Amino acid sequence: MTRKRRRLVFVLAGMVLLAGAAAIVLSALSDNLVFFYSPTDLVTKHVPDGRRLRIGGLVADHSLHKAADEKTVTFDVTDERNQVAVTYTGALPDLFREGQGVVVEGVREPNGTVMASTVLAKHDERYMPPEVVDALKRAGRWQENAATAAKSP
Repeated sequence: MTRKRRRLVFVLAGMVLLAGAAAIVLSALSDNLVFFYSPTDLVTKHVPDGRRLRIGGLVADHSLHKAADEKTVTFDVTDERNQVAVTYTGALPDLFREGQGVVVEGVREPNGTVMASTVLAKHDERYMPPEVVDALKRAGRWQENAATAAKSP
């Protein structure tokens, strides 16, 4: 085997090993990947049931209901075009209330409800997560003014 051919074999073997390592890393990361959706995205796009996801929007007015155990709550997240029902068991953030921005992380159930494991509420009167701002802008509900201007991340 000539030097040129040996070098080519080493380069090709290195590329195969690099591709294999990249495939292993991407496979491991896909288990921890969580995609962000707006309520309209969940309605219009095919999102498989049982997939871990984040949704963001506003807590719909008059949608907050507590169960008899006082720990389980159901509410709707809306982007003013569509709504997604959310069920959460646990303590809600102090700033959580209807009409405020929220990001919910959980799993989509077969009936379309999101079973939340984490609920995040905005932390002051002006901040809203960038993903929620983008979803509201796409829905045509976002208005830039002093009271609702989002801080840049």
